[in-house]
Amino acid sequence: MVTNRGAQEPRRSRGIRGWLTDRLARFMSEPLGHYDLRAPNDLERLKATIRKGDVLLVEGDQRVSAVIKYLTRSSWSHAVLYIGDELLRRGDDLKRCARETFGDDAGHLIVEALFDGVVASPLSKYIDFNVRLCRPHRLRSDHLKIILDDAVAAIGWRYDLRNILDLAVHLIYVSLLPGRHREKVLRFGSGASSQVICTSLLGQLFRKVGFPVLPTVTYPAGVKSAAAPARRRHWSWMGRRRRAFQDGLYRRRHPTLLTPRDFDLSPYFEVVKFNQERKFDYSRIEWAPEIEPETADDELETKVAIES
Repeated sequence: MVTNRGAQEPRRSRGIRGWLTDRLARFMSEPLGHYDLRAPNDLERLKATIRKGDVLLVEGDQRVSAVIKYLTRSSWSHAVLYIGDELLRRGDDLKRCARETFGDDAGHLIVEALFDGVVASPLSKYIDFNVRLCRPHRLRSDHLKIILDDAVAAIGWRYDLRNILDLAVHLIYVSLLPGRHREKVLRFGSGASSQVICTSLLGQLFRKVGFPVLPTVTYPAGVKSAAAPARRRHWSWMGRRRRAFQDGLYRRRHPTLLTPRDFDLSPYFEVVKFNQERKFDYSRIEWAPEIEPETADDELETKVAIES
């Protein structure tokens, strides 16, 4: 595992509990053996489109991926942060380690939380998976720097298996009971800030700079949503500026409560399509001939022919 000190950090032995945790982690991280790639990804287009601070959602192929997708009712089971060439801009040891580990891919890296902990990986790792690129809308450059610095510093942190188990139990619980009976929870997991899952890591990074992922919002009486027009005078430039301010009260969700689909549903993250052809013209598509379904008469003729 490449740490933020540029060395290989060995996994710590934690007795019987640690052994059982490792066994469970290895079992859940095994691939299912089949994968349905809906559309091929162009790596060069992805590299040209993605920006530092973007979140890449992934539909994984592991056992745990299937569980997460089922519980969240979403296609996405994993989330990573793109940091680009940030490791090459750091200290000499980290720069040398990145070059030795990733080679030419060192300029296009992601930070992700896996069962082995928080690691840096090449962007090309998920090129053969179904992915979605999400971009934080109007993220300030100084806040982006803080996020990137903290993401690099998080490399080497441990995975919070308790968080993923707590979240799974909670999602099952809320799916069975109506909203009025759901218990409000503040957080999940071990409680250690240096133990994370993929989404809690990203949640911590964006929370530090005050960027929302998917907060809960309550509105004053008579205002149903943020789309409701603010009261203003049409001739007043001050009135035009007031429309930019939200009327609701925003409440943060703790990072341990986030799931990959929250970044997809969030109105504060833009979905960026990178695979479309620049000169795409659907009228020039050559469609394969469609196979017509058999009619009742065809089925009867087939049955008679077989019986005879």
